[in-house]
Amino acid sequence: MLSPEQSRPGRVEVDRDGVERGLAGLVLTIVELLRQLMERQALRRIDQGDLTDEQIERVGSTLMALDEQMTELREHFGLTPEDLNLDLGPLGPLLPRD
Repeated sequence: MLSPEQSRPGRVEVDRDGVERGLAGLVLTIVELLRQLMERQALRRIDQGDLTDEQIERVGSTLMALDEQMTELREHFGLTPEDLNLDLGPLGPLLPRD
C-alpha cells in the first residue's frame, strides 16, 4: 500500500519570476502586435487623406506615448524587442522585422 506522500503527485516547483516574466512577455507581445496594426492603419488613413492635421498629430502623439510605455515595460521585465517576436515555425516570426 502506498503512503499518502507516495499517492499524491509531486509538487511542481514554480519559478515565480520566470512565470511573471513569461506572462508579461505574452501580454506585451499581444500589445505590440496591436500597436503595429494600429500604426499601419493610421498610415493608410493618412495616405488616403482621411485624417485632419489635428487627428494626425493626435494619432502620432498617442503612438509615440504607447511606444515609450512599451519600452519601459520591456525594461521593467527584462525583455528585449526580440523576446516579443514569437517564432511561429514554418510561418516565420509573428511580428515583422523592421
